[in-house]
Amino acid sequence: MENKLAKWGFNNGDLKEKSLLSIRSVLETIMENLKEENERKSVIHLGRGDPSAIPCFRTSPVAEDALFSAVRSAKFNGYAPAVGIYSARRSIAEYISHDIPHQLSPDDVFLTPGANHAIEVVMAVLARPGANILLPKPGYPFYEARAAVSNVEVRHFDLLPEKGWEVDLESLESLADDNTIAIVIINPGNPCGNVFTSEHLQEIAETAKKLGILVIADEVYSHLCFGSKPFVPMGVFGSITPILTLGSLSKRWIIPGWRLGWIAMVDPSGILKKSGFAESLQSYLDYGANPATIIQGAVPHILEKTTKDFFSNINNILREAVEVFITKIQEIPCFTCPYKPDGAMSVMFKLNLSFLEGINDDMDFCTKLVHEESVIILPGMVVGLKDWLRLTFAIEPSILEEGLERIKAFCLRRSSS
Repeated sequence: MENKLAKWGFNNGDLKEKSLLSIRSVLETIMENLKEENERKSVIHLGRGDPSAIPCFRTSPVAEDALFSAVRSAKFNGYAPAVGIYSARRSIAEYISHDIPHQLSPDDVFLTPGANHAIEVVMAVLARPGANILLPKPGYPFYEARAAVSNVEVRHFDLLPEKGWEVDLESLESLADDNTIAIVIINPGNPCGNVFTSEHLQEIAETAKKLGILVIADEVYSHLCFGSKPFVPMGVFGSITPILTLGSLSKRWIIPGWRLGWIAMVDPSGILKKSGFAESLQSYLDYGANPATIIQGAVPHILEKTTKDFFSNINNILREAVEVFITKIQEIPCFTCPYKPDGAMSVMFKLNLSFLEGINDDMDFCTKLVHEESVIILPGMVVGLKDWLRLTFAIEPSILEEGLERIKAFCLRRSSS
């Protein structure tokens, strides 16, 4: 067997190239530069979107009790249907329908082990020879990775920072052709922290209808809104063009490790079912991974019993953290933040290299910052904007303030003036 493996000569270069700029791999590379002499300086991680280890972001006791009850019931120890347990799908259908003018059925909902797997499934099912998909820039790089694996061409449309990271609709149409299969919209926005207005979402839906494509609405951060703009689901406009809503428990309930996501078809005209898409989706899931059955068993209780106080508390912490960020970032001349976040957990701000000495680009900035100050942030090139930075503010405001003070000290030492 060893000789055969050597003869086959596995080449992971292609896959490595496709995943080269994953958030995880870049953060791991940056963290390799942590300095041992800085052990007395605690590490402040502002680069990842997982606040679950932070005490003020602990999940709801309702979610914990729901999981305990699912385990103790002994009803969820076996295999689940490929599309998910009926009671969980029904609960998610009702949860989504509460905010849109269409009533979803359990048959419109497909469960996945997290939203990343939902992206994988949708990309694989939509793929066909010569197909292309429209993705936002900046955006979430997992879409590019899954498109590459499925041999789907990626075409990027710009989000406009000066307009609150709205979609550049004027140039969007020029990207599409007869082989365009879908447009991806992330709302609330990752990585920008923006929240689209109802009017802008309708414009996007009407543009998709004109182009004859569906909208993939990534709403993983749904309802994590703490500014002046309320969350409006893309599914509100499902009568204009078919919508695939991707969601999960991960962010709103602060349980990313529980791995429960979903794909929901918001398609009152029935276009996706008539086209065979729903059947293809189920067929793909027949051969794929499924969420843990006990998590599925806990879903109805989690969705129906979590109190409003839990959600409002999370949003209040995020709002306070954003105020800390905006106040401190204005004290650092080499940064420009064009938009104060309204939602989600991260923000993009521009790095002006002319203010700094000995810094070549955004990756170099992040690498030297962690080496000198033990503060981790993400270079913007990972999400599509070179010489920008992405910072996650889902952290205790006092720790965020300390991290920004260290960043300020680093920039002052590197100042060119």
